Amino acid sequence: MLGTVVNTGAIVAGSVAGIFVGERLPERIKSIMMQALGLAVLVIGMQMALTTDDMISTIICLLAGGIIGEAVNIERRIADIGEHLKGRFRSNSSTFVDGFLTASVLYLTGAMTIVGSIQDGTIGDAGILYIKSLLDGVASLTLASTFGIGVLFSALSVFIVQGAITLLASKLLFLQAPAVLSAVTATGGILILGIGINLLDIMKIRIGNLVPAVFLAIIWASIYPG
Repeated sequence: MLGTVVNTGAIVAGSVAGIFVGERLPERIKSIMMQALGLAVLVIGMQMALTTDDMISTIICLLAGGIIGEAVNIERRIADIGEHLKGRFRSNSSTFVDGFLTASVLYLTGAMTIVGSIQDGTIGDAGILYIKSLLDGVASLTLASTFGIGVLFSALSVFIVQGAITLLASKLLFLQAPAVLSAVTATGGILILGIGINLLDIMKIRIGNLVPAVFLAIIWASIYPG
């Protein structure tokens, strides 16, 4: 669990720094920081998405996942959690839910979450999660300077999800199969690409409702690894 604890702490530290820095920064500075992060996220997402040799399967999982996500309205449910936390802690931030949702999906969508957590849980190697902690901490600073305290609470999402994977690591080793990791990386990359588009305010993509695509990709790659 050490890797997850460090990762959670990095998000908290980055968010706190971003909140205090954000209050002192002119809007044009916060805007250019968000644009820089958006461009970086676009590039990272594109690199991840293009790692697969089976783009057809990725697209099928993305479409099916989107249908499932819209039917269940996952993004609304995640937003409800954000609203509950906002009310619970009496925050008056108008961007609380957007910050919580954007950061939670960004930090948990990707192969580093799975591989890092499993390695931490099985052999005690938290190296990948330490690298992820650095990336998430920097992203938290930038996101929190614009979205505010909602980003801070995404640390709860990371702690719960990564912690659960770490504790169940011995039963989830199949997730480290090359075919599964490739599917997760490619599908997660497309979702991260969508987050970049949202950060750049090009259009609003309901990324939360596309999250089932990652689980469908895992199932598909487990059944058809070739």
